[in-house]
Amino acid sequence: MQSLALARSETIDREMTITATANHDDFGREVYCILGIAIDAVDMPTVLQRLDAAASRSSQRFFLSTPNLNFLVTSQTDPEFRESVLESDLCPPDGMPIVWIARILGIPIKHRIAGSDIFEALKAWRNSEQPLKISFFGSTERVASAAAERVNREHSGLQCVSWACPGFGSLDEMSRDHFIDRINASGAHFLVAALGARNGQLWLQRNRHRLSVPIRAHLGTTINFQAGTVKRAPLAMRRLGLEWLWRIKEEPSLFGRYWHDGLVLLKTMITRLPLLAIAMRRLRWRASRRMQDFSITRVRNSTAALLQISGYATARHVAEAIAPMREAIEQHKPVVIDLSDARGVDARFFGLLLMLRKQLKSRGCPLAFTGVSLRLQTLFRLNGLGYLLQGGAKHDLSIAV
Repeated sequence: MQSLALARSETIDREMTITATANHDDFGREVYCILGIAIDAVDMPTVLQRLDAAASRSSQRFFLSTPNLNFLVTSQTDPEFRESVLESDLCPPDGMPIVWIARILGIPIKHRIAGSDIFEALKAWRNSEQPLKISFFGSTERVASAAAERVNREHSGLQCVSWACPGFGSLDEMSRDHFIDRINASGAHFLVAALGARNGQLWLQRNRHRLSVPIRAHLGTTINFQAGTVKRAPLAMRRLGLEWLWRIKEEPSLFGRYWHDGLVLLKTMITRLPLLAIAMRRLRWRASRRMQDFSITRVRNSTAALLQISGYATARHVAEAIAPMREAIEQHKPVVIDLSDARGVDARFFGLLLMLRKQLKSRGCPLAFTGVSLRLQTLFRLNGLGYLLQGGAKHDLSIAV
């Protein structure tokens, strides 16, 4: 019975993903919460389809993030960086540790989709007669010019139409008008930043309304791979999750970052993940015994859109929850979710809540929770979502009464 239910939920998610490609709707993304950030369960063809569609919609912005272990670690202590990931339009898993964590938690994310692989796949996705125009921003002039020259020499589905190197100053210095104007004047479809993970994400986020390029992403060392200044790890090492060893060989300065992130991963594996894995397995078992034990109800309220969730909020019920959430958004009010009668929330439904929060934030409306039991508070925190419960308890209760 449980396997049939899981198969049904995965089928629903795939159907929603197809719909999302046409409708460009965050609710259609198959998103899972992994330690506080949203990760899309997608394959490479779907990523390429979405980028191709975004390139043709010049009036809309598409922010691609490629989370790896460093993203997970940095998100724990840097709220602004975390928000840059949460507000992205697609987050395929770049790092193998994310795939390993997903497997431990029973989340159907099975493959790594690295930013460098996306870049290479785009070369074959379009033909050289109608290439995707790209602009490089970051690195050094020597690296950027070499990367641009190689891309254009290959006559593939990509064409580099501009590159700029802002140096290693502050975010404000890198955001000066002449840099933004140069990028916007290039006619590029895809802006590839290479400023370091934190600076790159924050620069793209802070300048999102000033940039006219439809697709933008920070793809890190991709520009170095293209320039040939850094060699990429052999495929076997990448598949085994050992690319970090190769990167240290190529760039010894990365040792400190990998050491720190590795220690954080080890601590998480020992302390939080076992508890979270047990909680998720217990939740799936209980939910499978009460397949119809879920409801989401809109409650009339003059100051907020109030949604009451009862029972087990799991992947099986995502499709059922989307329509009430859309209706709540259309009220252009703060949204409060009452979890007084909720018995559990899984990683897929938490992913849906993150998409609701993203949609509301883009409209200037907050999302808050009320009636969160101690057991649910523990689930929130084990999933890295304690920040959703911070600073809003009194506000939530005043709205919900």
